Amino acid sequence: MTSSGRPVRRSPGGRHRRVLSAAVALVLAASLGASAPAAFADDLEDQQAALKAEAARVQQSLEFVDAKISKAVGDLVIYRGQLPAAQQALLEAQGRVASAVKEVEALAARVDLAQQNKAKITQQLDADKQKIASTKKLIGQIATQAYKSGGVPSDLTLFFGANNTGSLTDTMDMADQALRSQNSAMDKLTQQNATNVNSQARLQAVEAEIKDLKAKADAALAKEKAARDEAAAKKAKVDKLIADTTRLNKELEAAKPGIQKKLDTVKTRQQAVAAEIVERDRKLREAWLAEQRRIAEAAAAAARARAEADARARGDAEAAARARIVQPYVPPVTGPPSAFGLRHPFPGSVPITSGFGWRATPPGTIDFYGAGGYMHTGIDFGAACGTPVYAAAAGEVFSAGWADDGGGNNVKISHGVVQGNSLTTIYYHNTSVVVSPGQQVSQGQLIAYSGTTGNSTGCHSHFETWLNGEAVDPMRLL
Repeated sequence: MTSSGRPVRRSPGGRHRRVLSAAVALVLAASLGASAPAAFADDLEDQQAALKAEAARVQQSLEFVDAKISKAVGDLVIYRGQLPAAQQALLEAQGRVASAVKEVEALAARVDLAQQNKAKITQQLDADKQKIASTKKLIGQIATQAYKSGGVPSDLTLFFGANNTGSLTDTMDMADQALRSQNSAMDKLTQQNATNVNSQARLQAVEAEIKDLKAKADAALAKEKAARDEAAAKKAKVDKLIADTTRLNKELEAAKPGIQKKLDTVKTRQQAVAAEIVERDRKLREAWLAEQRRIAEAAAAAARARAEADARARGDAEAAARARIVQPYVPPVTGPPSAFGLRHPFPGSVPITSGFGWRATPPGTIDFYGAGGYMHTGIDFGAACGTPVYAAAAGEVFSAGWADDGGGNNVKISHGVVQGNSLTTIYYHNTSVVVSPGQQVSQGQLIAYSGTTGNSTGCHSHFETWLNGEAVDPMRLL
């Protein structure tokens, strides 16, 4: 929320003119690479809160710029502030995509290796089956040959030699040779079977590994897709921020000449209002001083007359002559401004959102008047629209209703002269006013309802105090 501001006299020679109190700062990034407006906390919520606070601060720096432009400026601050974090998030998302791709590639390589291993084991199993078949065939051939050569005699044929055409020794040698050949083949078959079983187990393990790796690969692919989708969303956000920033820059640049023309018009009107206040207060103080002199001189004349009459009654001619001497007039000493006894125009529950004083142009913004900022010549109360506004002191309303000085519906009250000081209070941006020019009001009387009329960017009330024709900090008087 921004507020109105009013000029302050800066030198004795300038007491009859008004210095513009609204040097408007408009956020226009010199380039998209400009730095973010502030350093924000790590926590995302804190970052967002800090960005909003920064946008509000910049909007408060804008005087007499309409709400649309101020909103654009605030948005630009937020967009520019969000852009670095969005770009960082995009880089991180792209990093996750790269990691996911590497994971997919690594798993694919492992799956390929496992498939190659499976092929080798399968090939080995086929070879083992052929070897086992060959060994079994060899065992069968050995058994057949042994049978054809007389076979392996049973115990009876060995003992009784029945149907034995050779000697017992020959028969035993033949049997021993057959047994050794057959046993060797059987041992080989056993080893081949064991190798086959081991290969089968390895094949099952590899197949299980392939299944697990494929599941992991599928999960990695899904993760990669999610990462790519996230990166695409992050990139879309960055692209939108850049596009929005570029668009707002162009809009604000295009609006700049119109804003400057409007500010010139407002400046002229404000100077006229300031001159009116200065002249009104000057006349009031002169009239008050003249009245004080008249009263003092009348009192002195009466005192001299009494003293002369008393002296004559005593027959003291010398004393009578002294009584007739007119003493130089001594103007009264100016009293403290606190003598006005001002009260807040709102209850204590309504906060002050912006104080009196110099407002520097925020870094990275354009200073239209080349002064590095402007003087905020009042205080802002964060009053909601429609909040009652009360007279800070008794006085005469000399302006009420709409004015073209940027303050919208306003009320200006002259509180006359107290102990040599003149005072004027002004209440800007009201939704409506309930008093009229020339009306006498008492302290605490309802005079208006707060709002956001004129060049204002949100519901609030701008309150000014002009002491002896110069804007001063209201907190000195409240």
